[in-house]
Amino acid sequence: MKNLLTTLLFVAVVLITGCQKDDYKEIVGLCPVVVSTNPLNGEVAVPLDANVMVTFNTPMNPNTINQSSFTLYGPNLVAGTISYSNLTATFNPTNLLSPNTTYTGTVSTLVKDITGNAMQVNHVWSFVTGPSPINFSTAGRFGVLAAIGIANFGNSEVWNMDVGVHSANRATITGFPPGVVINGDIYAIDDALPIGVAAMLAIARTDMIAAYDYAEDVNSPNATILTGDQGGKTLIPGIYKSINSLYVQAGNLTLNARGDTNAVWIFQIGGDLSTQGGLGGNIVLTGGAKSKNVFWQTGISATIGAGTTFHGTVLALNSISLNANTNIVGQMFARNGSVNMTSTIINKP
Repeated sequence: MKNLLTTLLFVAVVLITGCQKDDYKEIVGLCPVVVSTNPLNGEVAVPLDANVMVTFNTPMNPNTINQSSFTLYGPNLVAGTISYSNLTATFNPTNLLSPNTTYTGTVSTLVKDITGNAMQVNHVWSFVTGPSPINFSTAGRFGVLAAIGIANFGNSEVWNMDVGVHSANRATITGFPPGVVINGDIYAIDDALPIGVAAMLAIARTDMIAAYDYAEDVNSPNATILTGDQGGKTLIPGIYKSINSLYVQAGNLTLNARGDTNAVWIFQIGGDLSTQGGLGGNIVLTGGAKSKNVFWQTGISATIGAGTTFHGTVLALNSISLNANTNIVGQMFARNGSVNMTSTIINKP
């Protein structure tokens, strides 16, 4: 009798808590639920080209997984296509997601498994996309743009970009030659030709300052705090903030895009940026990362150590020093100071 009562109690509990079929009759079975999502709930710096995926605990009826039952909202409803395979439904947005934006995914109780059981509650989760690349507007034509001077020592080369001082005359640009600008020109505010150089440099200065201010202030997704030497580390896309100076000396710093060629890194550095170069201290890009999407904003100055291979654009409040035999894929902007280079190669990112 005791065993019979136990069995009846178990059946009663199952019937009460069972899953719904189309005709609303309770059945014994496994309720369908979402067991994982990609991106994860609360994930930040999500790639702008990400697909949104949900995985279920049981085979689902793909006809019930559609634009009504699987939705993605940012500021508005996101358009996309939906597919289902091997327990996983994938939402492929029609366009790139917006940067610095919170998105909320919902899988509703309209979704059912292959036996007709419906999800009992909506599954809702959110994630935040990564930052957008910094727009330099008219300043983007420059590989080196400084306020008060540019000095070259040795056989430096700047490829496929211009060089200029935005607040000083040509006498403050020294060392060209032996330095050369290939597929670009050198500009100063006192150049008579071509007509309009001073105005062009003034606009470039304004655009460069706007880019600096954006890099310094952007705060979505939330910044990850860094301290001290970053040599030997690997960092995924996102915003990184150092209250004081930041170093890359004890080894190479690897930036891993995880397959996202649009991935962006913004480093907000309260003090100086300093790299060691040589056997350690290089910036290494992996996983599809691109130099044009890496930005280093410094509250003081930047020193790229001798022999460093460096990727990204430096926006320094004061000055930038590129020591002997540095290899740069990026741009150098000195807001209030100068840029010094020694046998440096600068290529367009």
